[in-house]
Amino acid sequence: MTVRNRDGTVRILLVATRIARQEALEGLIKSIPGLRLAGSLQVAVRVPQHVRELSADAILIDVDQPNASVLEILQSTGIPAVVLVDDPEAQWTAQAIRSGAQAILSRDSNKEEIVHAMEAVLGNNVLLDIETARSMATHIRPWIQEPSEFLEELTARESEVLGMLAEGLGNREMGSLLGISEHTVKFHVASILEKLGAATRTEAVTLGIRRGLILI
Repeated sequence: MTVRNRDGTVRILLVATRIARQEALEGLIKSIPGLRLAGSLQVAVRVPQHVRELSADAILIDVDQPNASVLEILQSTGIPAVVLVDDPEAQWTAQAIRSGAQAILSRDSNKEEIVHAMEAVLGNNVLLDIETARSMATHIRPWIQEPSEFLEELTARESEVLGMLAEGLGNREMGSLLGISEHTVKFHVASILEKLGAATRTEAVTLGIRRGLILI
């Protein structure tokens, strides 16, 4: 887990729509070593102001349905964000990612999956659950290039790295698994983005799924 504060913890601001879910997620955050609950709010509260006041390092948002309020929170806070939501539509998911969400998971996600998502966003990586990724791959918008526009095919190592990006692994984890340096991993990621015509890691994963480069 990334360390941001002198006490060795990462401060998480929780925002939820339901009191029962809010209380359950408060307990989950408190039970995870390295995380500290900076504050717990309802979606209707002015979240950006509290992000500044509470010095939050990341935000965990839990909502029943995809809605504009979440997008507004993401756009205005500017810190790493994990969103738990039921049945996110592809278009809303794309908007959420453009607004700043780095991980979007089902509300059925277990503790380990949420921890993994937190680690991913704090490491400046992206993570989508498999159903969300499938939805985006099926309904992807015209800003995605067609397969015929490939500039160059991926190398075997780049294909490995792309698969690990889809799993939400960070540069250090990928380097350790592949036996290469973080610098080399960054080089491969940059090459993947260029070859796929992607602007972000999330877009690269989505393109990889659509083009059959990532098996799901």
